[in-house]
Amino acid sequence: MRAIVITEPGSAEVLEEEERPIPEPRASQIRVRVKTSGLNRADLLQRRGMYPPPNGAPADIPGLEYAGEVEAVGPGAGLWAVGSRVMGIVGGGSYAEFLCVHEREAIRIPHGLDWDDAAAIPEAFLTAYDALFRQMDLEASERVLIHAVGSGVGTAAVQLARAFGAITYGTSRTPEKLDAAKKLGLQHGFDASDDDWVEKAKAATDGEGINVVLDLVGGHYVPLNLRLLAPRGRAIIVGTIAGSRAEVDFRVVMQKRLRIAGTVLRSRPLEEKIQLAREFSDSVLPLFSSGQLRPVIDRVYPFAEVVEAHRAMEENRSFGKIVLKW
Repeated sequence: MRAIVITEPGSAEVLEEEERPIPEPRASQIRVRVKTSGLNRADLLQRRGMYPPPNGAPADIPGLEYAGEVEAVGPGAGLWAVGSRVMGIVGGGSYAEFLCVHEREAIRIPHGLDWDDAAAIPEAFLTAYDALFRQMDLEASERVLIHAVGSGVGTAAVQLARAFGAITYGTSRTPEKLDAAKKLGLQHGFDASDDDWVEKAKAATDGEGINVVLDLVGGHYVPLNLRLLAPRGRAIIVGTIAGSRAEVDFRVVMQKRLRIAGTVLRSRPLEEKIQLAREFSDSVLPLFSSGQLRPVIDRVYPFAEVVEAHRAMEENRSFGKIVLKW
């Protein structure tokens, strides 16, 4: 099979196509012929040698999500028939024509969505759903602030929050991305390159503050989150593109009785991933069929242009997801 491999840690040019053996599905696994794969910032970090894959995932084939067709089933696997259209998240390896996953991790592709659409769903929507609702307990009528609202997870989060009745606030350093996010349900957008954005955001809540922050940026945004959070507010850190360190005044955390958490899907145990996949299938998947949710795709690149796709993400040119296609 064809696979895009990291030949050595470095810039996008270290990605090359190679031939690799087709994997064989083990007990309770299915083999998927990958049609499309979503690009994620974790792929960039792995390529640079800064984000090693979990045990069991290929060390040199990146890719955290896939959409494709069941091509074979392993011993004891009976949930999916050959030819079924499935999507999902993996610890790595989706930059290849075939991969094997546990049958219970796979998610049915909703009717009416093509391969490109499907590849833009798993990592973005599973991450946003898990962070906002399973961990931060976001409720209808609560105020939620989404940093980097024009990213893949950001565009998913704003749609999910609106679908479940929350009031949406978002930041971006690109005004055009804020305008585009408003078409997805963003109600209050703030240009994060404006020095006064924090005060403007607080004023937009009538001084009451934000109930939940979904932070895809990290770094210096973390202490700003504390300033914006309402008493008993919650913040969850999903990304650290602005850095993994920040100075925090824990007196604010204590006085407001705040809850701060961090999350990652990639390294979770198999059973946790299965539980999330099944809950997502029951609670969220129908919203794609009804049109309440839609994957947001900036551009689709053939895998032959994977270097250019990585460059586009590094230059922050995209709104929504970048998809790679065989």
